[in-house]
Amino acid sequence: MTTIAQLDHTAVYAHDRRRSAEFLAGILGLEVGAPFGPFLPVDLGNGVTLDYYEKRDEPIQSQHYAFLVPEEEFDGMIARLEAAGVTYHADPSHTEPGRINRLFGGRGAYFTDPDGHNMEIMTRPYVRP
Repeated sequence: MTTIAQLDHTAVYAHDRRRSAEFLAGILGLEVGAPFGPFLPVDLGNGVTLDYYEKRDEPIQSQHYAFLVPEEEFDGMIARLEAAGVTYHADPSHTEPGRINRLFGGRGAYFTDPDGHNMEIMTRPYVRP
Protein backbone atom coordinates (compact mmCIF):
# COMPACT_ATOMS: atom_id res chain seq x y z
CA MET A 1 0.00 0.00 0.00
CA THR A 2 1.37 3.39 -1.00
CA THR A 3 0.69 6.40 1.18
CA ILE A 4 1.19 9.84 -0.25
CA ALA A 5 2.11 12.52 2.27
CA GLN A 6 1.07 16.08 1.59
CA LEU A 7 2.19 19.19 3.41
CA ASP A 8 -0.78 20.65 5.30
CA HIS A 9 0.82 23.56 7.16
CA THR A 10 4.10 24.81 8.51
CA ALA A 11 5.02 27.36 11.15
CA VAL A 12 6.89 30.46 10.01
CA TYR A 13 8.68 32.21 12.85
CA ALA A 14 8.42 35.99 12.94
CA HIS A 15 9.19 38.83 15.33
CA ASP A 16 5.80 40.35 14.48
CA ARG A 17 3.43 37.75 13.07
CA ARG A 18 0.92 40.31 11.74
CA ARG A 19 3.56 42.37 9.92
CA SER A 20 5.19 39.33 8.33
CA ALA A 21 1.94 37.60 7.36
CA GLU A 22 0.55 40.79 5.83
CA PHE A 23 3.80 41.40 3.95
CA LEU A 24 3.79 38.00 2.25
CA ALA A 25 0.04 37.96 1.66
CA GLY A 26 0.29 41.40 0.07
CA ILE A 27 3.07 40.38 -2.30
CA LEU A 28 1.35 37.13 -3.29
CA GLY A 29 -2.12 38.71 -3.57
CA LEU A 30 -3.56 36.62 -0.73
CA GLU A 31 -5.45 37.29 2.50
CA VAL A 32 -4.36 36.84 6.10
CA GLY A 33 -6.77 34.58 7.98
CA ALA A 34 -8.18 34.91 11.46
CA PRO A 35 -5.83 34.01 14.33
CA PHE A 36 -5.82 30.36 15.33
CA GLY A 37 -4.38 30.11 18.83
CA PRO A 38 -0.87 31.59 18.68
CA PHE A 39 -0.81 31.34 14.86
CA LEU A 40 -1.78 33.79 12.13
CA PRO A 41 -2.46 31.84 8.93
CA VAL A 42 -1.89 32.65 5.28
CA ASP A 43 -3.76 30.11 3.15
CA LEU A 44 -1.86 29.46 -0.06
CA GLY A 45 -4.94 28.13 -1.83
CA ASN A 46 -3.61 24.63 -2.51
CA GLY A 47 -4.46 23.18 0.89
CA VAL A 48 -1.23 24.42 2.51
CA THR A 49 -1.21 27.09 5.19
CA LEU A 50 1.72 29.14 6.48
CA ASP A 51 1.05 29.64 10.18
CA TYR A 52 2.96 32.68 11.38
CA TYR A 53 4.17 32.24 14.96
CA GLU A 54 5.64 35.09 16.97
CA LYS A 55 9.06 34.82 18.60
CA ARG A 56 9.75 38.34 19.82
CA ASP A 57 12.73 37.77 22.11
CA GLU A 58 14.61 35.14 20.11
CA PRO A 59 16.63 35.32 16.91
CA ILE A 60 14.81 34.07 13.83
CA GLN A 61 16.67 31.45 11.80
CA SER A 62 16.28 32.28 8.12
CA GLN A 63 14.39 29.67 6.10
CA HIS A 64 13.64 29.35 2.39
CA TYR A 65 10.06 29.28 1.10
CA ALA A 66 9.35 28.81 -2.62
CA PHE A 67 5.97 29.58 -4.18
CA LEU A 68 4.79 28.30 -7.53
CA VAL A 69 2.72 31.18 -8.92
CA PRO A 70 0.67 31.62 -12.09
CA GLU A 71 2.55 33.20 -14.99
CA GLU A 72 -0.15 35.85 -15.35
CA GLU A 73 0.30 36.92 -11.68
CA PHE A 74 4.11 37.17 -11.72
CA ASP A 75 4.39 40.73 -13.05
CA GLY A 76 1.93 41.97 -10.44
CA MET A 77 4.00 40.38 -7.68
CA ILE A 78 7.16 42.04 -8.99
CA ALA A 79 5.30 45.36 -9.14
CA ARG A 80 4.14 44.93 -5.52
CA LEU A 81 7.73 44.21 -4.43
CA GLU A 82 8.90 47.36 -6.20
CA ALA A 83 6.07 49.43 -4.70
CA ALA A 84 7.04 48.16 -1.22
CA GLY A 85 10.68 49.10 -1.83
CA VAL A 86 11.79 45.46 -1.60
CA THR A 87 14.68 44.44 -3.81
CA TYR A 88 14.24 41.18 -5.67
CA HIS A 89 17.03 39.09 -7.16
CA ALA A 90 17.50 36.52 -9.91
CA ASP A 91 19.46 34.18 -7.63
CA PRO A 92 19.11 32.70 -4.14
CA SER A 93 22.36 34.33 -2.98
CA HIS A 94 20.93 37.76 -3.78
CA THR A 95 23.83 38.84 -6.02
CA GLU A 96 21.71 39.90 -9.03
CA PRO A 97 19.42 42.70 -7.75
CA GLY A 98 16.49 43.92 -9.80
CA ARG A 99 16.65 40.93 -12.13
CA ILE A 100 14.60 37.79 -12.58
CA ASN A 101 15.67 34.32 -13.71
CA ARG A 102 14.23 32.21 -16.51
CA LEU A 103 14.79 28.73 -15.15
CA PHE A 104 13.03 25.79 -16.82
CA GLY A 105 11.21 28.04 -19.25
CA GLY A 106 9.53 30.10 -16.55
CA ARG A 107 10.35 33.20 -14.54
CA GLY A 108 11.48 33.50 -10.95
CA ALA A 109 12.78 35.89 -8.32
CA TYR A 110 13.99 35.85 -4.72
CA PHE A 111 13.34 38.43 -2.01
CA THR A 112 13.74 38.77 1.74
CA ASP A 113 10.78 39.09 4.08
CA PRO A 114 10.80 41.30 7.23
CA ASP A 115 12.36 38.49 9.31
CA GLY A 116 15.11 37.56 6.85
CA HIS A 117 13.42 34.53 5.30
CA ASN A 118 14.51 33.95 1.69
CA MET A 119 11.29 33.90 -0.33
CA GLU A 120 11.06 32.72 -3.92
CA ILE A 121 8.36 33.12 -6.54
CA MET A 122 8.52 30.99 -9.69
CA THR A 123 6.22 30.26 -12.57
CA ARG A 124 7.56 26.78 -13.39
CA PRO A 125 8.57 24.03 -10.99
CA TYR A 126 12.16 22.88 -10.99
CA VAL A 127 12.91 19.89 -13.19
CA ARG A 128 14.35 17.13 -11.03
CA PRO A 129 16.42 14.29 -12.40
